[in-house]
Amino acid sequence: MTEPVMEHVDILIIGAGPVGMTLHLALAAGGQKSLLLDRRPLQAQQGDPRALALSHGARQLLEQINSWPTRATTPIETIHVSQKDGFGRTLIDHKEYDFPALGYVVRYRDLAGALAANLAPDAVLAEAEILDIAPGDDHVTVALRHAGQQRTIQTKLLVHAEGTPGDDPAVKVSDYEQHAVICEVTPTPGHNKRAWERFTPDGPLALLPLGDEYSIVFTLPPAKADAVMTMDDETFTAALQQQFGQRMTFAKPGIRSRFPLFLRLRDTLVKDKEVWIGNTAQTLHPVSGQGFNLGIRDAWQLAEILLKNGVDRSSLATYAASRKIDRQGSAFFTDQIVRAFSNDFGPLKLARGLGLLALDLCPPARHFVAKRMIWGARAWP
Repeated sequence: MTEPVMEHVDILIIGAGPVGMTLHLALAAGGQKSLLLDRRPLQAQQGDPRALALSHGARQLLEQINSWPTRATTPIETIHVSQKDGFGRTLIDHKEYDFPALGYVVRYRDLAGALAANLAPDAVLAEAEILDIAPGDDHVTVALRHAGQQRTIQTKLLVHAEGTPGDDPAVKVSDYEQHAVICEVTPTPGHNKRAWERFTPDGPLALLPLGDEYSIVFTLPPAKADAVMTMDDETFTAALQQQFGQRMTFAKPGIRSRFPLFLRLRDTLVKDKEVWIGNTAQTLHPVSGQGFNLGIRDAWQLAEILLKNGVDRSSLATYAASRKIDRQGSAFFTDQIVRAFSNDFGPLKLARGLGLLALDLCPPARHFVAKRMIWGARAWP
């Protein structure tokens, strides 16, 4: 049997989702070629209805590669943060920062489509099954099957940008013992471009404006999530109303989906000539919508470093060091919020209320939180 011809590429990216495509396009803008691999057909992403919360900082980065889906986004102009059955609240308003919006909500498929529209025809090997990954001293060899044929690609750098960290000794996993139930509902009155983060003893409830609807992330213990998934629409709406309160009413809930929530952090972002970015490097709790924005920053910073310093071990070490503060800061921020607010302990509820009130009354503290939600620990200018 004839051995497959060895192909060579400088940078091979596993995963043609938004994070992988962002890296590819950022590299291409600087003249560096890369090749994307994906196990799915390209059109698969066009059927993904999930909503993503993107910060103003993510918009700034995506605009630089002409991939901001302007017409498909719903701006978040204010964010209301409160706790159920407790005093204290914080309101963050985009007018305080001279931004058009604090963030945006967009469907996964629309963002993926905006990025894919900028790809060259030969940028992606879709429906590619990876058979083996063999690291070498100065390269990585990837065996794969594509279009019924086996191929072998040798690359100077292999970037993992697809999936979540699995059973790997390099990944620390913390189970929140919570599940996120996701769907869309119609609010009355309209959302007026306001997002809500409502903390309850069961977990945070997030409402994100999307078109005329709210995309909701309803966090619950597993048993309660089981019950919520089996409810009819009327009972589900009543359960959502009970958690949120009476500031508005909800109707017409859409199809519900759910997933368990974990904090997964990869200790080592770089190993020889392999690097992990986005969800392969870390998955965070969805509270405050930090995870996807962190992945976009991963891709952008890796591209900047590779374009400036080239593809070598020193560049990869620089990348790993440069991401430490942003990753750890984002993980700590989301993790501590969840653990501090997902309970009904009286003294802690009082402390939370005082903290929310202090943020509302102290602009410097509120600005500190807002800017790190927008740009991450690096606080991009």
